[in-house]
Amino acid sequence: MEASGDRYSLEVDLFAILNTYIMKTSLIKLCFVLLAFISSLNVFGWQGMPMPQLHVEGRYLKDSDGKIVNLKGFAQTYSPFFNNNAWNNYDVAGCLNYNKWLIDEMLAAEWKMSFMRLHMDPYWSNTPGCTGRYEGEECFDEFRFRNYLDKVFVPMAEYCISKGIYVVMRPPGVFPNQISVGDGYNQYLKKVWGIVSNHPKLKNNPNVMFELGNEPIDILGTDGTYGSSGDAKFENLQKYMQSIVDVIRGAGANNILWVPGLGYQSSYAGFPKYPIKGDNIGYAIHVYPGWFGSANGYLTFQREWDKSVKPIADIAPIMVTEMDWAPAKYKSSWGKSNTGIVGGDGFGANFKYITDNSGNVSWLLFTDADKLAQFVEAPPATGDTCVFLNDPEACPWQAFHWFKEYANPTSLPVTKLEVLNSNLAPIADNEPLQLITGGDTYIFVKATYDDGHIEYVSSKATYQSNNATVATGAPGRLIAKKDGTANITINYGGLDKQISVVASTFPLKAECMDLNMWGANTFDNSTHALHITQWGQAGWTFANGVDISGYKYLVFKFGTYNYPWGTNIHLKDGSTESQDYTWQGKKQLVIDLQNVKTSAGVSIVPNHITAVRIWSAGGDIVIDNVYLTNKSDASEETSAIENVTIDKVSADDIVDVHTVTGVLVKSHVKRSEAKYGLSDGVYIIGRQKVIVMNRSRFFN
Repeated sequence: MEASGDRYSLEVDLFAILNTYIMKTSLIKLCFVLLAFISSLNVFGWQGMPMPQLHVEGRYLKDSDGKIVNLKGFAQTYSPFFNNNAWNNYDVAGCLNYNKWLIDEMLAAEWKMSFMRLHMDPYWSNTPGCTGRYEGEECFDEFRFRNYLDKVFVPMAEYCISKGIYVVMRPPGVFPNQISVGDGYNQYLKKVWGIVSNHPKLKNNPNVMFELGNEPIDILGTDGTYGSSGDAKFENLQKYMQSIVDVIRGAGANNILWVPGLGYQSSYAGFPKYPIKGDNIGYAIHVYPGWFGSANGYLTFQREWDKSVKPIADIAPIMVTEMDWAPAKYKSSWGKSNTGIVGGDGFGANFKYITDNSGNVSWLLFTDADKLAQFVEAPPATGDTCVFLNDPEACPWQAFHWFKEYANPTSLPVTKLEVLNSNLAPIADNEPLQLITGGDTYIFVKATYDDGHIEYVSSKATYQSNNATVATGAPGRLIAKKDGTANITINYGGLDKQISVVASTFPLKAECMDLNMWGANTFDNSTHALHITQWGQAGWTFANGVDISGYKYLVFKFGTYNYPWGTNIHLKDGSTESQDYTWQGKKQLVIDLQNVKTSAGVSIVPNHITAVRIWSAGGDIVIDNVYLTNKSDASEETSAIENVTIDKVSADDIVDVHTVTGVLVKSHVKRSEAKYGLSDGVYIIGRQKVIVMNRSRFFN
C-alpha cells in the first residue's frame, strides 16, 4: 500500500486524548473520570487529563504512541485593544480573568480546540511612552518582559494546559519590512527566546511550543539584494533562523519550534535546500483569502500551494498560525471571502481540502477569541438572515462543525464512490486519464453515504498502483513518474474505483499543459494551435521534475504558420533557465540535450527539468509533434512493431495497445473500447495499425 488516507487524516484532539486515556485506565479510574466530567458540564474541558507528549518525526507531528497529530485551535493576544478594552492600565488580574473567561466560554460552546497561539503582546514589554515602532524591538524593556512573562503569559499558558490545550508562544511584535543576518531584530529575537527558553515553567514543557517570529517579509540575500524568494534569500534566512534556534537549544530546551517563512509567511520553497537544522522543527505559515492564488479558485490555489508550501511540507510538519475568512459585509474577520465549494471558487472549503490532503497541517482560526466565545450551534430561524456566527459562508460555522467531524468521524456505510478530474467531472471507467510525466494530476474522491450526504474523502482513501514505476496515487493527486501505463485502484469505505492512466512527457493536450505560466493562453486539441497572449508563456510544468538526460535530443515539429516575432523555447530546472532556443520560422527545432546551457554559458544537466516554456510576443504557434529521441538524425524512434500483419478483427476481441515505438499503453481491453482517451497519433491495437485523429478510424 503506497498511501493511506487513514494515516494522513488521523486527527488528535481533545476527544482522542480522552479515548487514549480511557484505554489505558482501569475501570475504577474511568468511573471517576466520567463522574468528574458529568459534574462539570458547564466547562467543556479536560482539567487534569493527560496530554500526550508531542514530537516531530519526519514530516509529521506525532504523539508518544507514534500516532500522527494535527491540532486545531484559536489565538489570543493580551492587550486592551484586542480584548475589547475589557481591562486597561496594565491590570494583570483583569487581563487574566477576561481571557480565562473567553477560553471557558469557547469550551462551554463545545469548540473542539486542541491548541492556542499565545501572543506575548508588546503592550506588556514596551517602555510606556516610547516613540519607537510599537511592534518592533526599539521599545523593548527586558525587565518588563521578564516581569509580565511571569505574571501574564506563563499563567495563561498554564491555564490552557489545564484545559487540555497545547500552547504555541509567539514573541512580542512583528518583523520589520527588511531584515538581514545579525541585525537588531535578529539580536532582539535571540534575547527574547533566550529568556523564554530558560524559564523553568516553559523550558522542556511538553505542552508548550515556540513560534520564532511573526511575518518576516524580505531578507538581504547573499546576492546583496532584498527579497522573499530564491536561493540567495533562503541561504541567509537559514542563518538568521538557525541563530535563534541555536540560542534555544543552547539553553537545553527541546520544545517544538515553528519557523516562519518569508513574504509574510507565505514563501517556503527554498527551505528544503536550506533547512533549519535540529530536532523538533516544523514550519509556521499564514494563509488568507487571496494568498497562494486562492482568489482564483481551487486549481490556482492548489498549484501555488504546491510551489510555495509543499516543498517543505514534504519533509516537515506545518502549522497555520493565522487564517480565517468571512464575507466582507460582516467586518468580523481578517480574511475577506466565502467558504465556497471544494474544487471550485471560494476559500474555506478549498483550504480544508488542500490541508487535509497534505496530511500534516495543524491550523487555527485567527478570528478574535471573543467572537468564537459567543458561538451558539443554532442555524438562523426561518425567515431570519444569517449573521457572522451562523453563516455557512463564514469560518465560525464551518470550522466549528469541521472540528467536530475531526473529533468524531462518521461511521455510516458508503453507498457510492466516484473519482472526479480537476474540473469536477467524473472519470469514466473506460477512458484512460492522460498524465504528464514528472507532474501531478489533481483528482477528487467523492463518497456518498447511507444517509445521502456527500463528502470529498481524498485524504481518507487508499491508493494502490499496479505499475508504481510509471504512476502512483496520493491524497488528491495522481503522480506520473515515467512514460507508460498503469492502473491505480482507489479504495474507501469498502468500495473500489480503478483509474487507468497513460503517462507521457510532452502530451499535446490542453488539459496536460500549463497554459498560465504567464497570461491566459490557450491550446486547441484538434488543430494543435497554441495561442499565446502578448509576452505570454505556456508549455509543460513538471511539478516533481522530469529526467530527460538519457536522450540526445528534444525535437519540436511545427505546422505551417507565419510565426510571431520573439518566439523562443526555454528549459528550466527550478530557477535555473536555459538560453533561448529559436527556430526562425522553420518547421523543426532540435535541442541538443547533452549541451544545454544558460545564457551565461553555465551547463545544465537535464535530469530535473521542472518546465519547458514557450515565450512569444503574441500569436499562434502550430505544434505538430514533440518527442525525445536518441537517433543521430533526430528523427522519431520507431520499432519493429510497426510492421504488423492485419488479421480479421472483431469489436469484442481482447487486445493490447502499443505506441509505434513499442510502449504498452493499455492491456486486455475490448477492441471497441481501445481508442478511448488516446492522444492523436498512430497505435498498434491487437496487431492492427490504427490512426487516432479527432474522430479515429481504422486503416486496413
